[in-house]
Amino acid sequence: MTDNALTTKTPLTLLGAGAMGTALARTWLAAGHPVTVWNRTPARAEALAAEGATVAASAAAAVAANRLVIACLLDDASVGEALGTADLQDRDLVNLTTGTPGQGRERAAWAQGRGARFLDGGIMGTPPMIEAPDSGAYVFYSGSAGLFEEHRATLAVPAATTYVGADPGFAALHDVALLSAMDGMFAGITHAFALIHSEDIAPKDFAQLLAEWLTAMTFMVHKAADQVASGDYAKDVVSNLAMQSAANATLLSTAEEQGVSTELLTPYADLMARRVADGHGDEDITGVLELLVQEKKS
Repeated sequence: MTDNALTTKTPLTLLGAGAMGTALARTWLAAGHPVTVWNRTPARAEALAAEGATVAASAAAAVAANRLVIACLLDDASVGEALGTADLQDRDLVNLTTGTPGQGRERAAWAQGRGARFLDGGIMGTPPMIEAPDSGAYVFYSGSAGLFEEHRATLAVPAATTYVGADPGFAALHDVALLSAMDGMFAGITHAFALIHSEDIAPKDFAQLLAEWLTAMTFMVHKAADQVASGDYAKDVVSNLAMQSAANATLLSTAEEQGVSTELLTPYADLMARRVADGHGDEDITGVLELLVQEKKS
C-alpha cells in the first residue's frame, strides 16, 4: 500500500450550511476530506467553496457525488424534502438534524426502504464547540452499526463519537434526555438569581457558591440511577420525600417574600406532594418518576 493510499481521506457530502453545518464542513475540510456541500440558500454554500468545498447545484446532485451523505438541516421535514428526488441506493445516510426518537425511527425505515444504510445523530455541542479542539463536544449515534464502524474515523473529526445502539431513535432520545436535564438545571439557576436580584448580593460572588453547590449535588444522578434500576425508591434514603415536600413551603414562601414568581417551582412541588399523598413519603425524590411515566404511544 502506498503512502498516498494511507493518507486518503473519505469524501463526503454535507446537506445544510447553516451555523452547525458550516462548522462541521470546516472541520472536515481542514482535516483533508473532500466535501461536497449543498444548501437551500446557495450563498451559504458558496462561502465554503473558498475553503475547498465543492458546491452542488441540487441536493440530488450532492447525494450522487459521494457514498457518505450527512444531513444537517432545519428539521426532519427538511430532510425529507431535500432528499425527495435523490437516489439513495447504496448510500450511507447520517442524519445530524435535530429531531425526536420517533422521527429518527421513521427516517431510518424511509432511508432503508430506498436502499440506504442509516445512522441518526444527536450533537451535544454548539457550532463554536465543533470548531474548537478539545471543547468536549460529542455526538450520539444510533442505527446501523456497520455504517458507524466503517465511518467512525470520519465522523470523529468534528467531535467525539458515542454509539448508543441499533435502535435509530436512541441518539435523539439520549440527546433530548440530557437537554431536558439541562433545562431543569437552567430553570433552577434562573430562579436562584431571581431570588437575590433585588438584594445587595453580588451575582458573581453568588455564582461561585451556586456552582459549587450544584457540583456537590451531582452524586444524586448516580444514586437516582441505582434506585431506578432496582425499582426501590426507598433505597439509601437520607432526606425522604415527605421531608423534602414539606420543605417546599419555605421555598415558595421565600419566593413570594422576594417578589419572585413561583411558576418554576410549583409544578415540581405539586408532583412531590401528590407522591406523598399516595403513600410514598418514605421514598427518595426519585419516586416522582412514577408520576411522569405514561404508557408509550404505539
